[in-house]
Amino acid sequence: MKQQLNVNNRIRAREVQVIDDKGNQLGIMPTQEALRLALEKDLDLVEVSPQLQPPVAKIMDYGKYMYQRERQEKKVKHKVQERKTVRVGFKTGAHDLDFKAKQVNGFLKEGHMVKVELTLRGREKALAHMGRQKLEQFLTKLDKFSIQDNIQRSPFGWIVVIKK
Repeated sequence: MKQQLNVNNRIRAREVQVIDDKGNQLGIMPTQEALRLALEKDLDLVEVSPQLQPPVAKIMDYGKYMYQRERQEKKVKHKVQERKTVRVGFKTGAHDLDFKAKQVNGFLKEGHMVKVELTLRGREKALAHMGRQKLEQFLTKLDKFSIQDNIQRSPFGWIVVIKK
């Protein structure tokens, strides 16, 4: 969604409201005079609000402005929340559970949602109620969290989705 701004000689309006490179209002003036001011400072005249009457134009370095705007958009894209998955087995030892709990706490601090899967294999599926207890025991080792989806049965064990 890149909006192309009118720059320098592409500005069609006869008069523009001008803002200088320091953010000061210079008032309404003819476009040619505003362009002359921009060129004296070795900068560009950029029409930032063409829909207003008269349009607002700002004196700035257009290349630098576009670069910063592009970096800002990339930064916003990286803030997308991820869903991390941690698998715990029915026979997982206490130390391993502590390690995985520390890992999940780290994910939650970063703001991610975490899907915790307790896998049941073979005859362990007959002891599903014990598997659920093991998952609930694992959840007690975690710091503050809220359950996004309730503990659900899946074909291979138990699943719960949690978030900070």
